[in-house]
Amino acid sequence: MSQNPDKPHSSEEKLSGLEDGQEESLDNPDQFIRKRIRQSAPGSHRDDTPKSSPPRPVSIEELMETAKGVTNMALAHEIVVNGDFQIRPAELPEHSLEKKVRDIVHKAFWDCLEAQLKEDPPTYDHAIKLLGEIKENLLSFLLPGHTRLRSQITEVLDLDLIKQEAENGALDISKLVEFVIGMMGTLCAPARDEEIKKLKDINEIVPLFRAIFSVLDLMKMDMANFAVSSIRPKLMQQSAEYERKKFQEFLEKQPNSLDLVTRWLQEAADDLAKLRCKMLPPHCSGDGATGGASALCSTAVQNQAYLKLLKWDHVNRPFPETVLMDQTRFQEIQLELEQLLLTGTVLLVTFSAAGPALVDMPGFAEKIKTVVKVLLTGMHLPSFNLQESLATIGEKVCAEVNSCLSQHGFAPFSAERETGLKGQIQAAANPDNTICKLIDSRIEKFLENYLASSHQKSLPAVPGGLGPIQRELEEIAVKYVRLVNYNKMVFSPYYDAVLGKILTKGESQLVGKSEES
Repeated sequence: MSQNPDKPHSSEEKLSGLEDGQEESLDNPDQFIRKRIRQSAPGSHRDDTPKSSPPRPVSIEELMETAKGVTNMALAHEIVVNGDFQIRPAELPEHSLEKKVRDIVHKAFWDCLEAQLKEDPPTYDHAIKLLGEIKENLLSFLLPGHTRLRSQITEVLDLDLIKQEAENGALDISKLVEFVIGMMGTLCAPARDEEIKKLKDINEIVPLFRAIFSVLDLMKMDMANFAVSSIRPKLMQQSAEYERKKFQEFLEKQPNSLDLVTRWLQEAADDLAKLRCKMLPPHCSGDGATGGASALCSTAVQNQAYLKLLKWDHVNRPFPETVLMDQTRFQEIQLELEQLLLTGTVLLVTFSAAGPALVDMPGFAEKIKTVVKVLLTGMHLPSFNLQESLATIGEKVCAEVNSCLSQHGFAPFSAERETGLKGQIQAAANPDNTICKLIDSRIEKFLENYLASSHQKSLPAVPGGLGPIQRELEEIAVKYVRLVNYNKMVFSPYYDAVLGKILTKGESQLVGKSEES
C-alpha cells in the first residue's frame, strides 16, 4: 500500500543548513524516534489491525537511513510546531566518560597556553591562533551592511601584523583583548550585557580567553535562535513538504505504516455516522454505522478523528503513525482539558449553590480556579487520590464562599448548604456525574466548532456554563487547532486517500442494503 498521493518538491536542501546546529536541542533524537516507532509498530499491539501488503525485508543500512530521515523530520517539525524551540548547548552528564575526556583535553590546552605566555620571552603561537578564531567569530555576527565594523575587526585583528609584533616583542595582548570585549559588547544581545561586564573584571589572560570563548558560544546560540524565530513563518510550508517527503520515504520502506491511521479514521467515520444517524428519522436506526455514511465528508471525519485524540488511552493503545511526533503535545492538551473540566464543574456547582450573589463578584472565580489548580496538581499520577483532593477543594471553596459573602454583606452558608455544596464537588470524581458530562460535552462542542471554523479569525461563541473558564479554554483551543492544522497540512493527502476507500466502502454497503430491502 505504498502511496504517494502528493509527492512534494524537495526542500531538504533549504533545511539542511539548520539541522546540524539544531539537533543539540533534542535529547537523543535518534533513540527517541526509534523507541516511539517500536512502541507504535502496527503489528505489536493488536492482531485485528487491518493489514496491507506484507513488509519486505530491509537491510541494516536502510533501517539506519530511515531512522535518520525520521529524526530530521522530527527536528524540522519541532522548529515549526514548538514556538518556544531554542538551541541549547550540549550538556554532558556530570560523571560521564565524555565529560572527563573533554575536561582533560581542555585543561591540557589552556595549561599549554599559560606555559607559553610565561616563557621568557613569551611565545604567542597559541594565543595568535585563538585571536584568529575570535576574529572569525566576530565577523560571522556581522550583517552585510556592517561595513565599518568589518573594517575595524579586520584592521585591529590583522594576524600578519600581530605575528610581526610578537616576533619583535612589541605585542600588547591586553590591548587586543580589550578591543575584542568592546566589539562583543557591541554585537551581543542585551541579555548578554552582564556576561560582557564580567569579562572586564578578569585580569589574568588565560582565564579571560576561556571566558571570551564561553560568551562567544552563547552569542552564536543567540544568533541561531534569532534566525530560527525569524524564518519560522516562511519555514512552515517548506517543512510540511519536507515532512511529507520523509514520511513517504519511510512508507515506501514500511508499506504497512498507515495501518494505525486507517483504524483511527475508520473508527472516527463509524462514530460520526452513528452520531448523525441519531438525528435522522427512526427508520435509520437499524444500522447506524452505515445509515449516516452517505452524509459524511472527509473533513468532518478528520475533525472527529482529531477530537478522539483528546480521549486517547495512551497506556494501552498505540498512537496513529502520522501524529506520533505530536503524541506528547496531544497528551498534554488532554491532561489540561481534564483538569479544566473539573475546574469548570466546581465553578458551576458553586455559582449554582451561591446564587447571583457571587456571579459578578470581582476576583472570586479566579480565587476558586487558583485553589482548584493547586489541589489538582499531579492529578494524573498513579498516587493521586482524586476523592481526597475534591474533599479538600470542597472545604476550601466553602470557606472562600463564606468569606466573600460576609465581606459583601450577605449571610454565609448554613451547615446544610455547605454539606450540599461539598457533596456536589466530591461527586465530580464519578465519571458518570451529570454536571461533568454536561461540561465535557460543551467543551467538546466548542473545540469541534473551532475546528470547523479554524480558517476564520474569530473564535466561536463559548457555550453556556463555560464563561468562568473561557480564557483557559480558548488558550487550549488555539494551541490544539494550530497543531491540528499543521498536521493536516502535512498529511491530508494520505488521509484523503484512506478516507476515500473508507467512505466508498460505507456507501457501497448502504446501497447493497437498500437493494436487498
